[in-house]
Amino acid sequence: MTTNLLDPNRLFPAEPSAREITRGLYDGIKDLPIISPHGHTDPSWFSGNKCFTDATSLLLIPDHYLFRMLYSQGITMESLGIPRDDGGWVETDMRKIWHVLAANYHLYRGTPSSIWMDHVFYEVFGLTERFSTTSADFFYDRITADLQTDAYRPRALLDRFNIELIATTEGAVDELPHHRALAGTPWARRVITTFRPDDAADPEREDFKDNVFRMGEMTGEDAGHWEGYLAALRARRATFRELGATATDHGHPTAATADLSRAECMALFSRCLAGNASAADAELFRAQILTEMAGMSLEDGMVMQIHPGARRNINAQVFTKFGRDKGADVPSATNYLDGLQPLLNKYGNEPALKIILFTLDETTYSRELAPLAGHYPCLKLGPPWWFHDSPEGMLRIRQQTTETAGFYNTVGFNDDTRAFLSIPARHDVARRMDCRFLATLVAEGRLRLSEAEELSHDLTYNLAKRGYNL
Repeated sequence: MTTNLLDPNRLFPAEPSAREITRGLYDGIKDLPIISPHGHTDPSWFSGNKCFTDATSLLLIPDHYLFRMLYSQGITMESLGIPRDDGGWVETDMRKIWHVLAANYHLYRGTPSSIWMDHVFYEVFGLTERFSTTSADFFYDRITADLQTDAYRPRALLDRFNIELIATTEGAVDELPHHRALAGTPWARRVITTFRPDDAADPEREDFKDNVFRMGEMTGEDAGHWEGYLAALRARRATFRELGATATDHGHPTAATADLSRAECMALFSRCLAGNASAADAELFRAQILTEMAGMSLEDGMVMQIHPGARRNINAQVFTKFGRDKGADVPSATNYLDGLQPLLNKYGNEPALKIILFTLDETTYSRELAPLAGHYPCLKLGPPWWFHDSPEGMLRIRQQTTETAGFYNTVGFNDDTRAFLSIPARHDVARRMDCRFLATLVAEGRLRLSEAEELSHDLTYNLAKRGYNL
């Protein structure tokens, strides 16, 4: 359902001829299935298929894009119902929290969050008035009531959103109960997992040692020494593959890689496991793990995703109270050229290896990332990620990388979100912006219309399937 509250030509060029070309390209791809190969939705939603409880619990509390903005304006996390790690008081009146969002909805003007939330309100729930303090109760009651119906159960929404495949992301010591529950059903082919070993690969995590030994227990390997640790990682990768995984995911502070000798690895691992590692040791260990993971990807065929450059949990008080992933993260400068060199020297010329690079440091697009992906057979560029998942961010990466890396050294779009109901909105934005970019090339005589039509299908659907071995 399209309402007049969503401009059908939103994000298209203002110039009439380019807008007409964009509209034609978009009409040709807007209904293609969604491939969501990199995300963070809760797999229990799809295994249990239970109704979501209410508007606030689904749309606000899990979405750090939303509560991060509210927190920046002095609204406490407790008043927004964000759970505290220490079990301290937080607001539990979901309607009251919803009114806080409504009273401050103007804060999202001009941001991607506004585009996504409006799409959810007007397209997913068919609401036909503006969200405000006046309409807040009506919105809350309507959304919450709809969520209790079968049409809004998670699996029904997968069908309605035309999501052909969605990947969740689980850690090295996750038991994967929800993916196991789906195993042997048709849903197992649509909801797959992704292996993210950071919890057992980052010595600076407070639970690193416990996770290493837990991984050993889960696999029957002696993870207390280097060779056993690597064997445990291989075993966990195999388990993830059995449950549908085609990719790994690595969220490191930098893009550093290393190629140490076996003796150096053993000594470094011993220091990390004993808790005697310096910050430099921890960085070197993470660097070595990326190279080890690349070697394992050559063995088992899993696609490797590297997304460095996030300074995470920088607000110490928020981290202490609320834990990880609560919006206190900031992009940082990232050196890909020097960082990746040890890994690329060892594996970069292997066409059987697939490494997808993401960035939060846009200054590297034309200087480092596009030239690297435009040369090394193993490298592909991921889409605009996290802070740059926006119309402007999507244009910037196309403008700065296409001339060097082309379109076919990219892997389409992924939504990278916990906010399930916003997935169609995010993919719609990406489709509109890709069509806009292609239309500009056609209008300037740099691309034939038939080529743009083929590219629009590839960027929307084919490159994601190919890039993630789906």
